Amino acid sequence: MQEGPEELKEIIKEDIWGSIKDFLDIGFHIGQGEKSINLTVGLLLLLTVALVGTKFLLKWLRHILTRKMEQEDQQKFTSVFKFTNYVIYIVAVLVTLSAAGIDITLVITASAALFVGLGLALQELFKDVLGGIFIIVDKSLQVGDVVEVDGKVGKVFEIKLRTTRAITRDDKVLILPNHKFISDIVYNYTQNHKTTREKVTVGVAYGSDVNLVTQILEQVAAGQKQILKNPKPFVLFDDFGDSALMFSLNFFTNDSFRDPRIKSELRYKINAKFKENNISIPFPQRDVHIIQPKP
Repeated sequence: MQEGPEELKEIIKEDIWGSIKDFLDIGFHIGQGEKSINLTVGLLLLLTVALVGTKFLLKWLRHILTRKMEQEDQQKFTSVFKFTNYVIYIVAVLVTLSAAGIDITLVITASAALFVGLGLALQELFKDVLGGIFIIVDKSLQVGDVVEVDGKVGKVFEIKLRTTRAITRDDKVLILPNHKFISDIVYNYTQNHKTTREKVTVGVAYGSDVNLVTQILEQVAAGQKQILKNPKPFVLFDDFGDSALMFSLNFFTNDSFRDPRIKSELRYKINAKFKENNISIPFPQRDVHIIQPKP
């Protein structure tokens, strides 16, 4: 009775496990000692399991990281995860070659030099991709936002992993590298809400009725369709200029992208109203005093 379990252990150890071990040791065996190269079935199976397991792990991580994103934003991360897959596959192959006894020092040295060169050459690309990831993750920029970058105003219509595209007020496509949104000063007119405050400045001649000027500006603003009634437009007496009394008509609109056209229509109406009420808009003037020496 005591010899039965011992014999079973011997059978499992010698016959079954021994057969499996012999099968896993099948392969190419070149050389002897420390410089031998052993590329076996077991090593290839281990590589396969590692690659498959890594692939499923990356899919799981991708699902965890992007599950709360919209479908369009999830698709933008496809290239990032593909690049990660390639890097992991290369590392797994190098580890397998090292385990097989192949000296990969030269390969690693050459690869390091190659990656350093690529990194220096493609550093702007990496900055753009990193900026795109930040934009998508923290939602600092969305389609439909009106932004100003380097003095150019555009409405965003597409956000990609490397670039953001916006349409300008003169219907030109503005292609912005994403690193600008994390390294430069960017004005987002609609980040908090769609309503923005704009203004039109005008100067009137000294001696004009300032109360009448204020009433005219308020009436013009009240009759403009694109201007919101609430918050209410208001007029400010800004300054005593060199040649004119300076006023500003401040108003709120939810269409800041069409802001230049709204301001243009307001100026047309202000000019017409001023003519009706004999209020002049002066041009720059200078008084020149000529002093002649006494004889």
